Amino acid sequence: MKKLVLLFLLFNSNFGFSQLKVTSGDFENLKGISVYNVTFDYRDLRVHGFETEEAYLKEKMEKRQEKEGEAEKFKENWYADRKNKSEPKFIEYINKRFENGEIKVAEDSEAKYTMNVKTTWIYPGYNVGAGKEPAKISAIITIFESANPQNVLLVVDFKRSIGLEPGTFDFDQGYRIAGAYEKLAKNMAMQLKRIL
Repeated sequence: MKKLVLLFLLFNSNFGFSQLKVTSGDFENLKGISVYNVTFDYRDLRVHGFETEEAYLKEKMEKRQEKEGEAEKFKENWYADRKNKSEPKFIEYINKRFENGEIKVAEDSEAKYTMNVKTTWIYPGYNVGAGKEPAKISAIITIFESANPQNVLLVVDFKRSIGLEPGTFDFDQGYRIAGAYEKLAKNMAMQLKRIL
């Protein structure tokens, strides 16, 4: 009986990963789709412990006011890290998992189907030498027909995808958060592999 429970936990996609809930459609609807345009949405994003993303940035910038240019640099990096670190990690990971090209995601407006990644919550994590914790994100992935966005094939809600393991990430917040996008991609790729 114990072996049966262990096998169930090992093959259950929610064990050790983010919690996943299909809120609309079905992964089966994606059978036969090999190319996705990927888009990212950060509207109404909440940062852990803050009412809004703006409140988080305001506090972090106020703490950096004493050093010239540091406050603005923090804000610039917060937004730039999306395009430079997080989004590439998500795209690279999924494409790497499908080395033979069974599935490919890219910023490709010509693709028939779009995979939209809407980040709803971020916990940036920390690494202060004595203590470390990886970043976490929650996101809703929606797949729809690019030319007809009302034709939604799948909506999946991923809660708290945990980034790279403690001790393996950089002191740079952007890399920690990118690690959580990589884990989100891993969780999504696992589900896509099941329908191939």
